[in-house]
Amino acid sequence: MRLTIERLSLHADGVGQGPEGAIHAPMVLPGEVIEGEPEAGRIASPKIETPSAARVKPPCPHYRACGGCVLQHGSDEFVAGWKASVVETALAGRGIVAKVARVETSPLHSRRRATLSGRRTKKGVLVGFHARASETLVEVPGCLILRPELMEAIPAVEAATALGASRKGEVSFALTLSEAGVEIAARGGKPMDRALFEALSDLATRHDLARLSWEGETVAERRPARQAFGRARVTPPPGAFLQATDAGEAALVAFVRAATKGAARVADLFAGCGTFALALADEAEIHAVESSAPMLEALDRGWRTAQGLKRVTHEARDLFRRPLLPDELARYDAIVIDPPRAGAEAQVQQICASKTRNLAYVSCNPVSFARDAAALTAAGFEIADLIVVDQFRWSSHIELAARFTRR
Repeated sequence: MRLTIERLSLHADGVGQGPEGAIHAPMVLPGEVIEGEPEAGRIASPKIETPSAARVKPPCPHYRACGGCVLQHGSDEFVAGWKASVVETALAGRGIVAKVARVETSPLHSRRRATLSGRRTKKGVLVGFHARASETLVEVPGCLILRPELMEAIPAVEAATALGASRKGEVSFALTLSEAGVEIAARGGKPMDRALFEALSDLATRHDLARLSWEGETVAERRPARQAFGRARVTPPPGAFLQATDAGEAALVAFVRAATKGAARVADLFAGCGTFALALADEAEIHAVESSAPMLEALDRGWRTAQGLKRVTHEARDLFRRPLLPDELARYDAIVIDPPRAGAEAQVQQICASKTRNLAYVSCNPVSFARDAAALTAAGFEIADLIVVDQFRWSSHIELAARFTRR
């Protein structure tokens, strides 16, 4: 089949129109003419007949096999433009006209958080990322995305796989770079026993890990795995959420700081360990709301040991089931909200019903964001500023931040 690619899907596959409907193909760009044999609506190995002017040579030798990146064949300008267009198109689908002001793209070798998989094989162990839409693992020596410190920790992951993976199972290793070095949080391995605990503890020492946990249980904590949130130093629970790059976090914090400037009291909803709350506490009193009590405990300890911050209170609360109500929201001059991929439909309904006038919304899903944005605009809010923060370079993942205001 000969096919012209018309657009990219949300997963960055090329999409063209075949005789019987849409045909998808990986690693292609809009405007390209390709050839290939379709099967179940997909051309798995397209041949590029007419390349796009935006096509570039993928810089990583693992690109065709590894599923960690899906857009290395597009120029930086194309990728940034496409990510901005996904956000704008999602909003347009809800009747909202808004333009992305800028795209903040994290540099190479900047990912400080990543999840690798490990599996035992007949020849030893295999550690890497999954291939595209596959259970196959691909080793990634020389990865262009990860911080060098994470790459240097791969031998520790290989050793942990050899110790703790079952014959047929796969272990997930969340690697995070802290101020004290790399921490590893493993899930999916063998049940813990005394022998495994002792072996993993020795592994943490040999590989100089800051912290090692297994199925949520801390095996070794040789140094506090601290993160800097403004003036505060926070030690999150093992494997806790963290912005993927320093540059991405800085861009989001700067945006939220500007969006809440002048507010004396701010509510930080879905606050996590305090990425925004503790940074904003330089200038405002903060109330942090988060469902995870361990995350809030880490936030509180960080605040109490920091110098010069205004008052930070916290509340463990499931905002999906028990959103803050209008009378509670009335206590704050501005709201910051950073929900998971599902968005914050229930909480947004309460914000719409409140007298809130200033809202900073950070999102990792343009689709759920557009849904919530539609509710906000129907309640009188306008998008005053909108940016994309690309922490997951060359992936289809899109993060954004928006400032909403109303009179």
